This record gives sequence, C-alpha cells and structure tokens, in this order.
Amino acid sequence: MVAAHELKSGMTFLNGEKLLLVIEATHHKPGKGNTIMRMKLRDVRTGSTFDDTYRPEEKFEQAMIETHNATYLYQMDDTAFFMDTESYEQYEIPVAQVAEELKYILENQDVKIKFYGTEVIGVQVPTTVVLEVTDTQPSLKGATVTGSGKPATLETGLTVTVPDFVEVGTKIEVNTQSGEYLKRA
Repeated sequence: MVAAHELKSGMTFLNGEKLLLVIEATHHKPGKGNTIMRMKLRDVRTGSTFDDTYRPEEKFEQAMIETHNATYLYQMDDTAFFMDTESYEQYEIPVAQVAEELKYILENQDVKIKFYGTEVIGVQVPTTVVLEVTDTQPSLKGATVTGSGKPATLETGLTVTVPDFVEVGTKIEVNTQSGEYLKRA
C-alpha cells in the first residue's frame, strides 16, 4: 500500500478496479482547510486522462508493472503490432492506448512493452529518439540556434518546433517526455 502523498509522476496504482498512471502530482495547501494532493491521472486501460484530488493519507495498492523488450512491427487500422525479442510472441495493442508513444517510434525500432500481470497495458519508449525532418520551411541564411524557431514535421508525423537552420532531411534528437527538439543528430 502506498499513501497518496508518496505517489510520484510515472507511478501506477489501483483505485477500485481502475489501473491509474500518475502524470503529475502536486501537494496543495489552500488558505484554509486541509492539505490535498492534486493529480493528473491516466486510466491505463481506456487511455482517458483526468484530474482528481486525494487526501494525503489515503492509501492505494501500488501496481507492479513489468517490462519486456520488444520490437515495433507495424500498424494496421486501429491496432499496433509488437514482437517480444526473446520469445518472438506477437502482441496487438489498440492504437488509442499507445497513440502518444507511436509519435516517437518507427517500424523495427526497439521498445519495452509494459505488463500488469499478463495484461499488456502500454509501451515505454526511450527518453530521446532520432527522427528525420520530412517537412519544414526553408532555412534562413545566417540563422542561429537562439531564434524563435519554426514548425517541422518528422517522419512519424510528429510536429516539433526547431531552430531556423534545420532543413528537410536533417536528423534531429527529440525528447519523448516533452516532445521538444534537443539537437541535431
């Protein structure tokens, strides 16, 4: 059991029958009244995101999540296909459940599949990924890193803001937690 005040971003816990992932957790002390924990949560099974508040002393059962190495194979209709790299077992995950993660991975890229018991609950991508720019405005002569930037579409369809000197065909490194440009690869 884990108290609400001990829950941190990235932790998974059970609230009744719901399996919830903590996206953000903040300790809030209003002017008068008791302290509360404000949390932004994601229902792991449905993919819905919502805000909730808890008393700091409320207790929840922490969910033990296991990961297995896998390779992203392809996406067909509303299903993404992955293969375990050790057992060669294939997993079908609804795209709605892993839509955010698919913005950062290409076919045949290694990822980790997350399990709660025998239930597949999601995909864990690396902290940073290297992707190629497929569409952006032409670069400006004399552009520097400190400019305001311009939108660029990457090979997975993700749009990020990049410095003015980045051109089509440039490989860039992207942070998967924030979705921000880090540097040229």
